[in-house]
Amino acid sequence: MLKSLDDLEFIFPWRSYQAELLKHFNSHIADNHFHVIAPPGSGKTILGLEIVRKLGKKTLVLAPTLTIRNQWEDRLQNFFTKNCDFEAFSFDIKSPSEITFSTYQSLHALYKTFEDKNDYYRFFKTHNIETLVLDEAHHLKNAWWNCLMDLKRNSEFYIVALTATPPYDSSRAEVSKYFTLCGEVDDEIAVPDLVREGDLSPHQDFVYFSKPEDLEINFIVDYRRNISDFKDELLEDETFINFLIEHRFYKNPNWHLDELYANTEYFSAILIFLYACGIEIKHQKLEVLGFDEKEMIQFPKLDYQWLAILFQNILVTDREQLIEEEKYISTLEKRLRRLHVFERNAVDFIGEQLLYKSLSNSPSKLKSIVSIINAERKTLKRDLRCVILTDYIRKEFINIKTEEIEGIDKIGVLPIFQYVRHYCDKPEELAVLSGSIVIIHQSILRHFEAIESLDYFSLSPLQIDESFLLVASKGKPKNSIVSIITQLFETGYIRVLIGTKSLLGEGWDAPSINSLILASFIGSFVSSNQMRGRAIRKDADSPNKTGNIWHLACVDPTDLDGGRELDTLKRRFEAFVGVTNSTIPFISNGFERLNIPDEIPVEFIDALNESTLKVATKRILTTEKWNNAIGKGTKLTKEVKVLHQGKRPYKRQKQIYYFDVLRFFVVELLITITLFYVEFIAGSFNLILQRGVLYFVYAFIAAFVAMFGYKLWKAVKLYIRYGYLYKKIGKMGLAILDTLDELGYITSGRANINVNSYVIGKGDVVCNLVGANALENSLFAKALTELLEPIESPRYLIVKTNFFRKRLNVENFYPVPELFGDKKENALVFQKHWTKNLGRNKLFFTRSVEGRKLLLKARLFHVYNAFKEVTKEVIVWK
Repeated sequence: MLKSLDDLEFIFPWRSYQAELLKHFNSHIADNHFHVIAPPGSGKTILGLEIVRKLGKKTLVLAPTLTIRNQWEDRLQNFFTKNCDFEAFSFDIKSPSEITFSTYQSLHALYKTFEDKNDYYRFFKTHNIETLVLDEAHHLKNAWWNCLMDLKRNSEFYIVALTATPPYDSSRAEVSKYFTLCGEVDDEIAVPDLVREGDLSPHQDFVYFSKPEDLEINFIVDYRRNISDFKDELLEDETFINFLIEHRFYKNPNWHLDELYANTEYFSAILIFLYACGIEIKHQKLEVLGFDEKEMIQFPKLDYQWLAILFQNILVTDREQLIEEEKYISTLEKRLRRLHVFERNAVDFIGEQLLYKSLSNSPSKLKSIVSIINAERKTLKRDLRCVILTDYIRKEFINIKTEEIEGIDKIGVLPIFQYVRHYCDKPEELAVLSGSIVIIHQSILRHFEAIESLDYFSLSPLQIDESFLLVASKGKPKNSIVSIITQLFETGYIRVLIGTKSLLGEGWDAPSINSLILASFIGSFVSSNQMRGRAIRKDADSPNKTGNIWHLACVDPTDLDGGRELDTLKRRFEAFVGVTNSTIPFISNGFERLNIPDEIPVEFIDALNESTLKVATKRILTTEKWNNAIGKGTKLTKEVKVLHQGKRPYKRQKQIYYFDVLRFFVVELLITITLFYVEFIAGSFNLILQRGVLYFVYAFIAAFVAMFGYKLWKAVKLYIRYGYLYKKIGKMGLAILDTLDELGYITSGRANINVNSYVIGKGDVVCNLVGANALENSLFAKALTELLEPIESPRYLIVKTNFFRKRLNVENFYPVPELFGDKKENALVFQKHWTKNLGRNKLFFTRSVEGRKLLLKARLFHVYNAFKEVTKEVIVWK
C-alpha cells in the first residue's frame, strides 16, 4: 500500500448504493478486474478513486478527453483531501507519479515511440504501474485498442473499468474485445436507486416524429420502385439464373467444402435466389452437407438482405474466382451503380446510407424542434432550460438571408439557430455554444460582463440580425466562454442553448437542464446515453425538477415500421432504463416502454405527436410514475426475451392449433362416421362375428389414421411447439445455471437461485435468474442468448437426434455457449447438464472435418431465421 494513497480518505458519507457496491470489493477484484456500470450522476469517478485507494498500487488513469481527465484530479483533491493538497499525481504519461491522469490518445502516442514493444512493456514495469483505470473504454479507436490489449497480454495489472454504457450496439467482435479488456460486468448502479435517493431527477424519453418533405418522399418512392423493378427483372433473367446454376458452389458443392464452410451465407444466398426463381433444389446439392433425403431446408423469402449478400460476394469477395465471367459481372456492377446500390465496394439494396442520411438530416426536424420548444415554453415559462445537441456546426448558414430560412435543408447548430430564431417567440432567450462559434443576444450583454470583463472578448453583430453577437476570446480571462455561457444558462438569462454534442454531450455539467432535444444522428447509443445524462441530473435549486428527453425521427413513408432511423433509435433505447408510459408503470429498458404503435403510417404522425406533447406537459405524472415503479422492485434484473415469431398473438395462435386438434378429433370424425363408417360397420358385420371386436377396432383405427393422420399429426405438432416453448427454454436455463455452478461462476449459492420462465404479451417468452447477483445474471443471459440465436461459428454443437424431435422439425442444433466452449471438459459439463434437463444428445467439435460439415448443415438448417431478431436482452427493475 502506497503511503500517499493510504492517507487519502473520502471526506463525505457514502450514498447507500455506493456503499453497497464497495462492500463487495474483495469478491469483485478477485479476478484482477473490477468492471462497474454507473450512470451519470452516480459518482462514477469518485468510486474509481476509492477503488484505486483500496488497491494502493501505482496507478494510470485513462480518460477519453482532457476535460474528463481533469475531472479526475479535481475529484481527488476536493473529495479525498481536506486542503486540496495531494501532490503525488502527474498529467504527463512519460513522467508518471503515484497516480497519473492521462488520455487514451496519449497512451497511443507513447506506444508509438517504442520501436521495440518489449521496451513499451518494460516502461510500465520500471515505473511499477500495477493498476489501470479505464474510464469509458468504449471511446477507443482501433489503434488505441492495440496498445492497451498488447499491454494487458504482456503484463499483469489490476483493471478497473468504469462506464455509463457498455458498447452493446457495436459488432459482436467489438463487444467481445471490450469485455476481453475490461472483464465481465461485476456490478451495476441502477438508475432507479439514484432517482429514489434524489441523486437523479425523474425523467421521461419522448419521440417526436416528422414527415419527409415532398421532394424527399418522391426520391424515396422512386428509389424503392427502381430497386423492386430490378429484383423482378433479375428473377426472370435467364442469363443471371444460368450464371448461378453454373457457379462452382451450386454445380459441385462437394469440391468446394472449405469455401462453403468459410462463407455459408453466400451459398445460402445462391440457393435462396434459385429457389425464388422456381428452381427445384435437388437433394444431391445438399447431400454432401449431411442432409438426409427426408430433411428439408425451409428457405426464407428472397429479401433485399439476401440479395445484398449475393451481390456483395459476386462483385467483391468472390470476384477473383469468377474471372472468366468478368465481362458479365462488370455489366451487373454498372447496373447496380446506376441504382446507387453499389458504392465504395459495398452493396446496399435497403438504402441504409443513401436514405438514412437523407431522413436523419431531414429539414422536417427543424419544424419538430420549433414545436417542442413552443410546447415546453408554454408549460415551463421562465423555468425553461432547454438544450439542443447536434453533430455539426454548418458555418455556411451563419449569414443566410431571411427569405432562405424556409428552404434550409440540413441539420446543424447554425441551421437550428436560424430556424428557431425566426420561428420561435422570445429570440432573446436563445444562444449558441460550440467549440468555434458562440452567439448570444445583446440583451444579456450586461449579465455577461458581470461575470467577466468584455475586454477579453471581441463582439461582432450578425449580418442577418444585429441583435445577436458573435463572441470570441482575445485574451486569457479567468472564466472560459463555456463557463460564462453555462452560468448565464443556469441563472436563466439564456433559456434555449444550441450546441454540439462533442462539446456539451459529455463532461459538461448544467444541472438546471429540464428539456433536452437530441438532434444528433451520428454515433452509437453510448453517446446517446451520455447526452441524456445532461438532463437527468438533480438540480439543488429546483428539487422538484423533471427532465424531458426528446428524440427526433423522420419516418420512411414506404415502410410501415418507420424505417431505418426508427430502427436505430430502437437499438439505442436498449442502452438505458426508464419508466414506461403505460397505465401501470414499471421500469425497463427498450423502446417498447414508450407505448408507441408498431406501425406508424404517415397520416397518423400529427395525431401521435399531439398526444406525445400532451403527455410531456404533465410532468407531475412523470414523478408519480417513477415513485410508483421504484416501489415495485429492489434491483435491476437482466432477462432474456425470446421473441414470438407468429403473426398472431401467442394465446390466439395456441387456441387455433388447439381447435385444430379438436376439429380433427370431433368434427371430421363425426362426418366420417356419417359418410363412411356406417357403411364400413355394416359391411364388416361378418368380420366382427368371424375375427372378434378387437380386430374390428384395429381396422377402424387404421382406416382413420390413413384418412386423417397427417392433418392430425400436423395440428398436434404445432400445438406442442407453441404450448411448451417456455418450458423448454426454462430447462435450457437450468442446464446453463447448473453448468455455471459446477464451473465455479456462481458465488451466491446454487440453492438460492432459481430459473424463471414464462410467457408475456403477444407470446414472447421471458427467462431470467431469481436470486443471482449482477455478474451471474450477465453470464446467464449471455449464454442463453448465444444458445437461442441463429448459429454462427461455435466450437461445439449440441445435436438432438431422437426420432420425435426430428420429425417435428423443432430446432435440432444448438451452439454450446462460448463461456463453456473454450475447453472440451467444460463443453462436456454443459452436455451433462443438458442431458439431465433436456434429454439425449450428441456433442460435436466443429473444428474437425465431420464437425465442420455438421456446422454448415446446422447453419443452413436454420437459414430461415438468419436475419430475424430471435432474442433480446431486457433489463427490468424487480
